[in-house]
Amino acid sequence: MDVSAKEKSTKRRKEKLKYLAALAAGCVNGLFGGGGGMLVVPLLTGMGLDAKKAHATAVAVILPLCFISALIYVVKGCFDMTLTLTVGGGVVAGGVLGALLLKKADNFLLSGLFYLVMIGAGIKMVIGR
Repeated sequence: MDVSAKEKSTKRRKEKLKYLAALAAGCVNGLFGGGGGMLVVPLLTGMGLDAKKAHATAVAVILPLCFISALIYVVKGCFDMTLTLTVGGGVVAGGVLGALLLKKADNFLLSGLFYLVMIGAGIKMVIGR
């Protein structure tokens, strides 16, 4: 196999993996009500984006998915409206603050904090509530 054919094969394989990872992120987000971004960020950094762009792009990618998942949950009656309204304001304020902080964050620190949060969440889930 010549170099050109090998490069094309590698590129096709990477494209397939990208789509499979995106499908997995969508499934995780729909199944668990969130968390798709936790898969999308490492996918994007693995594709060469720096941490800031990966986090911002993940939010842009996950946003429509969250709307669709939320719509399905609303139609099926699988949510608590009072809690949604109560927590929603804080989530929006935190999202705005986080987006503003992202501009100032160091890529290395951002990546480290991201993975610490992921590890901490995983440990909490394993050892219980």
